[in-house]
Amino acid sequence: MTTICRSCHSFARKVIVAVMLVTTADIFFYWGGFGAVLGVFALAWVASLAWVHPKLRQHPGPRIALGSAFLLGLILIDDPSFLAVVLCMIAIGTAVLLPRHVYDDAVRWFLRLAAFALIGVVRPFADARRIVTLPTRDGVTLRNVAAALAPALIGGAIFIALFASANPLLARAFAFVRLPDNWSVFAHLIFWSFMLAILWPTLRPRSIRLGSAREAIPRNVRELPVGTLVLTLATFNALFAIENLLDIVFLWSNAPLPDGVTLADYAHRGAYTLIATALLAALFVLVALRPGGPAAEDKRVRTLVILWIAQNVLLVASSVLRLSDYIQAYSMTVLRLSALAWMALVAVGLILICWRLVTGRSTSWLINANALAAALVLLAASVVDLGAVAASWNVRHARDASDLDLCYLNRLGSAALLPLIELERRAGTAELRDRATYLSDQAMNDLRWRQDDWRNWTWRGARRLSRAETLLGPSPRKPIAAPNGRACDGAIYPPSEPEPAPSPLEPLTKGARQ
Repeated sequence: MTTICRSCHSFARKVIVAVMLVTTADIFFYWGGFGAVLGVFALAWVASLAWVHPKLRQHPGPRIALGSAFLLGLILIDDPSFLAVVLCMIAIGTAVLLPRHVYDDAVRWFLRLAAFALIGVVRPFADARRIVTLPTRDGVTLRNVAAALAPALIGGAIFIALFASANPLLARAFAFVRLPDNWSVFAHLIFWSFMLAILWPTLRPRSIRLGSAREAIPRNVRELPVGTLVLTLATFNALFAIENLLDIVFLWSNAPLPDGVTLADYAHRGAYTLIATALLAALFVLVALRPGGPAAEDKRVRTLVILWIAQNVLLVASSVLRLSDYIQAYSMTVLRLSALAWMALVAVGLILICWRLVTGRSTSWLINANALAAALVLLAASVVDLGAVAASWNVRHARDASDLDLCYLNRLGSAALLPLIELERRAGTAELRDRATYLSDQAMNDLRWRQDDWRNWTWRGARRLSRAETLLGPSPRKPIAAPNGRACDGAIYPPSEPEPAPSPLEPLTKGARQ
């Protein structure tokens, strides 16, 4: 009996926490707040889980995951982003599942998290019946209370309606009562249901079974004969050597290219394609060679594989140099900055494949090592403002106005505010200075508007706004008036040409003809 009561109290505590979190979410997010309140809500969520799940505080694995979620909550307070929200939810899901599962590898854990999210959507409806039948200390349930109150409530409502129609004083009193419209009630119910579907599975987690653990590569996949592997790897090494030799000559040594081929074309066309080549090479090594197998123990195969992976790493380095040359010729963007990080991840993955082959590590080890590297890169991307990095790089490396894509800086919004102020201060021409002034003024007004709304306020935005106000001083420069508007790069549209005046003889001619 004591165990049952303790379970009831635990369940009731989770219901109370769910109601509090949903209410907080309604206050924070229903009207479109996506600022630091995201981080505050994440911290409240983490604290609630630590309270309702004592096991999360007792074991090191869940503590690390919950601590990671807390850190990501602080990141969301500083500068909310979709990536940080996803990482925080992954950390929370990992924390609540670890007491029920042994972590095996990243792929299976990702599938478990996906199943946990999908199954969790129906968990609130499955547990709703338990809330209705939840007994109190006296053994009374909500169902019994509702059955006892129903006649009084229904009958009272009927008599109130009759008295209001018969008594004008009551009718006037009820006329001042304003009930929410049906659409508002429906919209709130949808929002509450959505938040409950996210929150409730973490308060009431269940084990997710995925079957027995297996290697990522099935055992029944036949390895290629050693002779075939030697011939194949020798061919691949020869082909890759040709490509790497061309890159060394034209990219690394700056040799003149043939007529009709520019360095920008040479760099841009291979920047992403060669990464796909390296990934295919990595896939071939994973499928064709299994640590401990006869092919992996052959010295010729091991030497050719290590040489091929080394050539792939050189290929990735050449891709990085290609992209770097393309950025130097044109500009930096968030996508190109992300591509550099992706290329670094591919190089790390190739090195890990080689290390796995040499040391005889398992496929699970390789998956987890790559997942850890990817998690570190994604965590860094959620902390660093990539838009501000790209804008600063473009402004500092621009030789003149033609090197700057001001439309792109405009699309970056407040992330480009400080670089635009720097451009305004060091602009070489009055036109460029005015365009930078206009764009920075637009970005600053947008940032002020968002910072004035407590739901959209962010710590990074506050620091950026304070820094911008310090740089501009008490009397910032104002952009020139533009009656006809401006383009996306801040250029003033010229006045429209007036329509040509009609000839003075034209009306007389028309009248004579009529």
